[in-house]
Amino acid sequence: MQGVRTTDVLVIGGGLAGERAAIEAATAGLDVVLLSLVPPRRSHSCAAQGGMQAALGNCTKAEGDDPTLHFVDTVKGSDWGADQEVARIFADEAPVAVRELAHWGVPWTRVRPGRNTYFVKGERVEIEEPEDKAGLIMHRNFGGTAKWRACYAAAGTGHAVLYAVDGEVVRLGIEVLDRMEALSLVHEGGRCFGAVVRCLRTGTLGALLAKATVIATGGHGRIYGAHTTNATINEGTGAALALATGVVPLGNMEAVQFHPTGLVPSGILVTEGCRGDGGHLLNARGERFLVDLEPEKQELASRDVVSRHMMQQIKDGLGVDSPVGSHLWLDLRHLGEKHLATKLREVKDICRDFLGIDPARERIPVRPTQHYSMGGIRVNKDGQAYAMQGLFAVGEAACWDMHGFNRLGGNSLAETVVSGRVVGQRIVEFARRASLDASAALASEFAVEAEKRVAAWLARPSGGASVFDVRDAMAEVMLSQVGVFRTGPELEQAVEALRQQQRRLDSASLRYTGPGLNPELTFALRLEGMLRLARITAQGALERTESRGAHARLDHPDRDDAAFLTRTLARWSDGADEPKLTSEPVGLIDLPPGDRGYGKTTTREMSVSIEAYNAGVETAWRAEGWLPTAEPVGSRLPEGDWEERNLSRPTPDRIE
Repeated sequence: MQGVRTTDVLVIGGGLAGERAAIEAATAGLDVVLLSLVPPRRSHSCAAQGGMQAALGNCTKAEGDDPTLHFVDTVKGSDWGADQEVARIFADEAPVAVRELAHWGVPWTRVRPGRNTYFVKGERVEIEEPEDKAGLIMHRNFGGTAKWRACYAAAGTGHAVLYAVDGEVVRLGIEVLDRMEALSLVHEGGRCFGAVVRCLRTGTLGALLAKATVIATGGHGRIYGAHTTNATINEGTGAALALATGVVPLGNMEAVQFHPTGLVPSGILVTEGCRGDGGHLLNARGERFLVDLEPEKQELASRDVVSRHMMQQIKDGLGVDSPVGSHLWLDLRHLGEKHLATKLREVKDICRDFLGIDPARERIPVRPTQHYSMGGIRVNKDGQAYAMQGLFAVGEAACWDMHGFNRLGGNSLAETVVSGRVVGQRIVEFARRASLDASAALASEFAVEAEKRVAAWLARPSGGASVFDVRDAMAEVMLSQVGVFRTGPELEQAVEALRQQQRRLDSASLRYTGPGLNPELTFALRLEGMLRLARITAQGALERTESRGAHARLDHPDRDDAAFLTRTLARWSDGADEPKLTSEPVGLIDLPPGDRGYGKTTTREMSVSIEAYNAGVETAWRAEGWLPTAEPVGSRLPEGDWEERNLSRPTPDRIE
């Protein structure tokens, strides 16, 4: 693409969240252009395996489930780091989104009436499924939930959902520009007008101007290099675009989730559905260590808790030695060949293709691997970015913030379609009343700056460090010092080591400087942003001197609700060498902080009343760039609803 063109809505990112937002806009009659690094059906959404959380209550073990229970589980899972109103919106809307997907053709696994065999807490049990539920969407158990709630399509849920949603994109005739990426946002005076884009095939640049711009580029797990379950395209391009404006903050970047079961040595995800269906985690002695460590939830405590227990087993010398480091075992053998060939078919295929083993007969080597970024572009409940009119973000690229400091399994896949749907409605409202009053001169100004960036890389003298060497060094720092367990001294070392890699990048050079298709140049243009994301992650972890969810400080093991019931915000001003970190309240509190029911820890309680805390939320948010929402703050949070359901009030495990 060359020159300048216009549209109503520009969506940057072709995965589930971006496509669902695009569908909402196109259905409303708006002109939509969707930009994607790869053909949409190759997006990372396709890799999701185990399920999508929605409180439908269709099977016996889901009886009595409803959005209120889902809300409570999500807030507890977040370790009270979530915006509770957003968590409530999500829980309320998830059943609608899942049923809509069924209408679009997702082949959900369905309830089979009569006696069915399951494994619950390691024991084989038979459960009678009622006749009146026959054919309804079935659920499986996932970590940190009170009921079976994960709707699934065998172990290929993401694949099935993405193909169905992409089918709607095709049906609506939405224009998709694949193998294209955004290099910078076009903005002026706190208003976003689109993006400068680059064709990955030809290297040509152009500008796409839009009334509303949506970032839906997924996570940034590749700042951990190969030590992640993320696809190679998950390099944080969207978060880096927003950060480069100098005014849009990123939220909670220190909140990084490690999935308990990454395949060793590849790091490929082995779904939580394996444990949900009754799989066991074993140490080198063949012991199910979580039975004693988490007697209530066992293998189905939340991911942050299970990952910490696993890493502690390895630290204690109970890991299985191998040429690629210590690991633990995931044992599915007792589930049987038939179960693995149907409900966990993709896991069976992955084990065969990448390890040459049959999980029906052999144990699977696993260890915690970086998996998900709770942090991202800070947006309000309408999905609009702080301090930037016309810029929206959805999915993992956004800090919406329903996950806080730990995401429950299945909540992210559900979030993609729920946030795409909910935020998509606000995007429509915004685009209908907005005018596209950006000049071609403004677009040209940003395009010229992008051209200069490209030209500067191509003109660098040879002999400098390889950009891939810089990437690998960054990844090793992140894995070794910003991993499952963190300490102040290690984080200080990480921040300094990442500074050094940024300086090293200043003198790095390309091995190939030809025009057109140039993957090395493409990566070089992204690496500066990746290093900034890594720096902010390490800096945020250093400054948060408590443990909350996936952020586990060995030198500060207590959760500190007095000082850190906050969300970290990070900005990087143009020309600055360092990020600026501030904080804001997590949001209105309805469910008070307390014990999660797993991963026991001690807590420093809030130093103010919940009423006083809530009274200051909106003012503090406005000071950080929060933009007013279509509905007042708190309007979607039914106060005390969880109490009316006779749910027990969480009791904090206090420290004096």
